[in-house]
Order: sequence, then C-alpha cells, then structure tokens
Amino acid sequence: MIRFSLHCDRGHDFDSWFKSNDAYESLDRSGMLSCPVCGSTEIKKSMMTPQLRSNGNDEAEQLPAKAKADLSKPATPSEQALAELRKFVVENSEYVGKRFASEARAIHVGDAPKRSIFGEAKPDDARALVEEGIAVAPLPWAETSKPN
Repeated sequence: MIRFSLHCDRGHDFDSWFKSNDAYESLDRSGMLSCPVCGSTEIKKSMMTPQLRSNGNDEAEQLPAKAKADLSKPATPSEQALAELRKFVVENSEYVGKRFASEARAIHVGDAPKRSIFGEAKPDDARALVEEGIAVAPLPWAETSKPN
C-alpha cells in the first residue's frame, strides 16, 4: 500500500491510500477519484517525501493497541462531518446501486414511488439526469458494497 498526498483543483488537500501507483493512475484516468471535501474529480498528486521503515523501532509500532484502534475514527472535523452525512444518507434513503440513473428517471416521471435514493452513476449518466431537469448531487464517497 502507498499513501499519496492529493490536491483538488479547488484547493483542498487530502491523503488517500492505494494498492500501487498503477492503481492510483488507473482510478485517476477513469475519473473515479474525488475530493472528500467538494467532490471535484480534478485530482493531482502533491509533492511528497517517501516514508521508509526503519529497523522495527517505528514510533507507530510502539503505540499501544488502543491508540492504533483510534486511527479508524474521524481525525478532523471534516472527516466527522462526512461520517455523519454518510450515516444520515444511509439511514434515510434507499441504496439502488448501479440502477441509480434509471430509478431516478422513474421517480421523476412518476413510474416509481417518490423517495430518497442514492447509488452509482457514470458521469455521463449523471450529466444527462441534470440536463433532463432531475435533481441529483454527487456524494463525497464511493460505495464498495451495499450499505443497507
């Protein structure tokens, strides 16, 4: 795994982990990277220095188990707000997965019950929904599995 410092075109800096540089490049080319603050997909790697492991006396390895476990909790107010937003969306809407565009259209024309939904859409499909007058907004996270 490799951690990259990233920067969006709107001035937000953030870090993210990738399996490899090739994995980062592939996601970047496909438009699948987005800023966790504003949702922009114009992402670039920032200048960074490598972190090399020492002889096993790394400070992180010396942390007690409780401190290591706390690393999974939101570290900043932005991360906390994002976690709360995600929880609200999951609890108050239906996950429709890759059927998002067709389901949003069906709701818009009255062929499906009116309700809050979220899911996945290709950028061109999302753009088409907006052009059709269907209100949609990108969420600042990607689903990796059905959340509810």
